[in-house]
Amino acid sequence: MATDFEYPKFDYVTPPEIREGRAGHYPVIVVGAGPVGMSTAIDLAQQGQSVLLLDDDETVSVGSRGVCYAKRTLEVLDRLGVGNSVASKGVSWNVGRTYRVEEEVFSFNLLPEPDHQRPGMVNLQQYYLESYMLARLRELDGVEMRFRNQVVQVTPGEAQASLRVQTPDGEYDLTCDWLIVADGARSPIRRMLGLDIEGKIFKDRFLIADVVMDVDFPVERRLWFDPPFHPNQSVLLHAQPDRVWRIDFQLGWDADPVEEVKPENVIPRVQQMLGPDVGFELEWVSIYTFQCRRMNRFNHGHVLFVGDSAHQVSPFGARGANSGVQDADNLAWKLKLVMDGKAPATLLDTYSEERGFAADENILNSTRSTDFITPKSAMSKVFRNAVLDLARDYPFARKLVNSGRLSVPTYYTQSSLNTPETDAFAGNMVPGAPIDDAPVNGNQWLLHHLGNAFTLLIYTPDAAKAGAAAVAQWQSMANELGAQDVPVQVMVVSGAGAVAGLPCLIDTKGRMQSRFDLQEGTAYLVRPDQHVAARWRQVELAQVSAAVRRACGHELAQLEGAMACH
Repeated sequence: MATDFEYPKFDYVTPPEIREGRAGHYPVIVVGAGPVGMSTAIDLAQQGQSVLLLDDDETVSVGSRGVCYAKRTLEVLDRLGVGNSVASKGVSWNVGRTYRVEEEVFSFNLLPEPDHQRPGMVNLQQYYLESYMLARLRELDGVEMRFRNQVVQVTPGEAQASLRVQTPDGEYDLTCDWLIVADGARSPIRRMLGLDIEGKIFKDRFLIADVVMDVDFPVERRLWFDPPFHPNQSVLLHAQPDRVWRIDFQLGWDADPVEEVKPENVIPRVQQMLGPDVGFELEWVSIYTFQCRRMNRFNHGHVLFVGDSAHQVSPFGARGANSGVQDADNLAWKLKLVMDGKAPATLLDTYSEERGFAADENILNSTRSTDFITPKSAMSKVFRNAVLDLARDYPFARKLVNSGRLSVPTYYTQSSLNTPETDAFAGNMVPGAPIDDAPVNGNQWLLHHLGNAFTLLIYTPDAAKAGAAAVAQWQSMANELGAQDVPVQVMVVSGAGAVAGLPCLIDTKGRMQSRFDLQEGTAYLVRPDQHVAARWRQVELAQVSAAVRRACGHELAQLEGAMACH
């Protein structure tokens, strides 16, 4: 019994700097070829930016590692060109169930709203995701990948960063305009630079056992508190592709991490859970502790930190890899604008602002989940068990069950890039919100038409019946906005019909109208990362141009300049 995956081995190639005895310079260097580093490299490459990607390994991640990819992350992966591969191979699920001993006390559904392309979660071993991302990178121009290239020294400067890189052929030197650090939770580069990271380390240990077996378990997330097969502790079960099931056993802080990973100790635990008649093989076993902490800032001059190198959370809630991919989603378009001279460098401060807020949100939720799942005092455990007992019969108690508040996207409602609202709207699509998906044009999806550029959506109930003056205004606006330094594409959203000469999205089931509270003339400005930048009931060209300037950080730069003058 074995899984289908075969680990690739990437060839080491002597860098030209060593062959030619010189230093090299690159506009962008990304360190770390995990999901976050590769997301950043793909995003920049799709915008035409050349990137050098360095990694000290020669294969993809060993073991399943990150498993759960949330709906918003799947939508980002769609924009990066790997979403279909992930969704096709992965195991989709929306329902989670929580048990006290053997009785179900709580359940949830991640996707109660209809007409979204992606499910609440897809489970997929990290080695598959990394393989799909590497294949995508090879399709893109301007990306160079170097394996077995370990960064051993970083020297930041006022206008660039310098690196010393170790290889099997010796060391060589590089410089870059921008260094993106995606080298993981232990981040050697963060340590080299002596940068802070603060937070809480939880004194508990969990055993991960990836088990290959043929069973007919439901494809749901299941969590047990105090089950008979693992008394006084918790156990988590997840389905993965290739007949692999992830089982997490809480062990306690006193467990010996060396002894607990030995097969002679793991196999009896798994067998006790599954019963004597279920055959299985171990694919991967690991012990983990967890922590919730983050850097105070994610941007330090020309050195930018993403993913686990910038922040870490416990695994409860699947917030680690999901948050990291969304870091890349936030950073890449901003960095590209700065590199192209179309935005001030202070725009990168909003990367730290927005994703720092997201990290705080994730850490808060992750800490609460961890405290509930692994109570650290007798009184906390009494309270936790009382909540679980009450949840079987009383709805109010179910709201208190915290078996891992699962990853959801952050709403940047306080972002300095948002244009303040002047009109009244209903619904959740406020400035700073990630755009809700919806079916359009028959069998297409809204989010596939957004991203990688600023987009202005203008609504009319029936484009075929729109007045000539309105159509002329939209066409003029499209011409003007398309010719700006930072171009904006204009798209008409219509309940029916189309407008000649303009891209049109037909609101197939009326979901856009209801989710965006659309009325005749309503307009939404969408950022390149598919977040709302501004919205109006009626819009003029000058308003859109001002909102784009604000979303590109020019208002922030002017404010800082004025403060400096005083």
